[in-house]
Amino acid sequence: MTDNFKAALLMMGSLAFLSFNDVAIKAVAMVVPLAQIIVLRNAITSTALAFVLTRTRGAFRLARRDWLLVLLRAIGEAGAAYFYLEGLIHMPFANLVAILQSAPFVVTLAAALFLGESVGWRRITAILVGFLGVLLILRPGTEGFDIYSVYVLISVLFITLRDLSTRRLSPEVPAMTVTFFTSTLVMLTYLLVGLGTPWVPMPGWTLALTVAAAALVLTSYVSIIQAMRIGEVAFVSPFRYTSLLFALVLGLVLFDEWPEVLTLVGAAIVVASGLFMLYREHKLGRAPVTPEELPEVSTRP
Repeated sequence: MTDNFKAALLMMGSLAFLSFNDVAIKAVAMVVPLAQIIVLRNAITSTALAFVLTRTRGAFRLARRDWLLVLLRAIGEAGAAYFYLEGLIHMPFANLVAILQSAPFVVTLAAALFLGESVGWRRITAILVGFLGVLLILRPGTEGFDIYSVYVLISVLFITLRDLSTRRLSPEVPAMTVTFFTSTLVMLTYLLVGLGTPWVPMPGWTLALTVAAAALVLTSYVSIIQAMRIGEVAFVSPFRYTSLLFALVLGLVLFDEWPEVLTLVGAAIVVASGLFMLYREHKLGRAPVTPEELPEVSTRP
């Protein structure tokens, strides 16, 4: 197998792991408060990362500017996680993931507005077409549009804060350090969110799924790192849209969910617009992500 082929498999695997993580949380949330699940999952994740970082030289030696950016990124991730997970347990899985595919559009616009990055008319057109696809998925004013649809849109805004902060980080900041502080702040956020909700005893299967969710998140992150290190960014990045395929299959098989035709059309428009943007990035010689920006390869919180 070529390196690009291996990298594509790793990218698809990482997104499959994220999808199974979401499924595990959605299933456990039927009997256990969401805050309790996320605190336990992220406690496991942060502990594992801390173990690795204590053996990594210079993992916590960051410039003051980078500490601020790490904090901003963690806030963005915590906000995105809260609104995304609320949507996850109340919305059809595929609809949720389809809306999240709009995040690169918002990030690109925000980068042009706040970071001075150049965005040509072709990419602006692709963004506008992509937003049209999002409207087809959401269909404001219809019966399927509710507060949780708004929650997912708010999650996209927090993802934008996360990714813009990531773009400004110094290249020497270890990705694992960023992930550790992000995971820890998400855990602390849910500790606060769950203060008024008593914890409940967890049946064995829910505890097993929570531990599995933590392992899936870590495995996904390692897979993304490896994919971007051995493959060409322009070749590997489009495979992130396979997350929508995983969401469609898992939603149908496990939750008996299948999107309406207009939702599928909207999702196809969003994916096509995103692929065109990646093509333009490659054409202009701009890599959409670098190894230091790995957390934004996936739009998932």
